[in-house]
Amino acid sequence: MLASGHALADPYVEVSYPSGSLRIAGYLYRPAGAGPFPTIVYNHGSRIGLERKPVPWVRIAGLYVGAGYAVLVTERRGYGTSDGPTWSDAVGRDTASRFIDRCQAEADDALAAVDFLGTVPFVDRRRLGIVGWSLGGIVTLFAVARSRDFRAAVDQAGGVLTWRRSPPLQAALTEAVRAANCPVFLMDAENDAAPEAIPKLAQAMDAAGRPHKAVMYPAYMPSRPTDGGAPGHALFQADGIPIWGADAVAFLDAHLKA
Repeated sequence: MLASGHALADPYVEVSYPSGSLRIAGYLYRPAGAGPFPTIVYNHGSRIGLERKPVPWVRIAGLYVGAGYAVLVTERRGYGTSDGPTWSDAVGRDTASRFIDRCQAEADDALAAVDFLGTVPFVDRRRLGIVGWSLGGIVTLFAVARSRDFRAAVDQAGGVLTWRRSPPLQAALTEAVRAANCPVFLMDAENDAAPEAIPKLAQAMDAAGRPHKAVMYPAYMPSRPTDGGAPGHALFQADGIPIWGADAVAFLDAHLKA
C-alpha cells in the first residue's frame, strides 16, 4: 500500500506490505524518470532500545537513487511502525537459536518485499538487488540463500558484532553463503569487532564455487563514539559513503545494469 510521505522534506513515500500475518512498513524512493528502474531492498541494522523510532535512511538510499536505482528501505518486524515484537522483546541477550530464528523471520519480511515491489509500476522486477548492514547483513545473506529473486547482494559486516560469541551464527552464515543464489559483495573494516568473519565467509564462498567479491577497508574512526568498542562497524553508516559507496554501486551496476 502506498501512502503519502514527506514529499517536500524527504524524497520517499511511506509504504506498507504484508509479510505473513504482519504489516511491514517501509520507505520507497525513486530516481527521476519514468522507469522501470533496477531496485534495491535495503536492510537496516539493529537499534536496541530505539526499535520503534522510524528511520528512513535518507542518505543511504540517496546513494543508490543518485545512481539510478529505486530503493525500498524496509522497517522489518518490530521496527518503526511495523507489526510484531521488537528485537529486544523477542531475542533479548540470546545469540543462538532465538537470534537465528528471528533473523530468518526478518528475512521473511525482506522476501515479502519482493512481492510488494512486483506491484509498483516503476520497479523492474527482473533487476532486484539487496543490501544490508550489520543485522541487516545477516538478513541479506539469509534472503539470498532462500530466494532466486535477487541478481546481486551487498553484505556490510553482517553478523560481525556477534560472530565471536555465537558459533551457531557462524555456522548459519557459512551455510547461507554456500547456498547464495546470486553474486555477493562482502565488506567490512579492519577494526570491526571480528575482522576475521568476512574473510571466512569469502573462503566458504570460494569453496562452494559461489561468485563473490570481498573487501576489508582500512581501519575507520567515526566522528562520534560507538558502542561495543568496534569503531570500524560504523563505516557503513552514511558518513562512510565516501569510502565504500562507489564500490557498492559499481558492483550492483555490473549485475543489475549489464
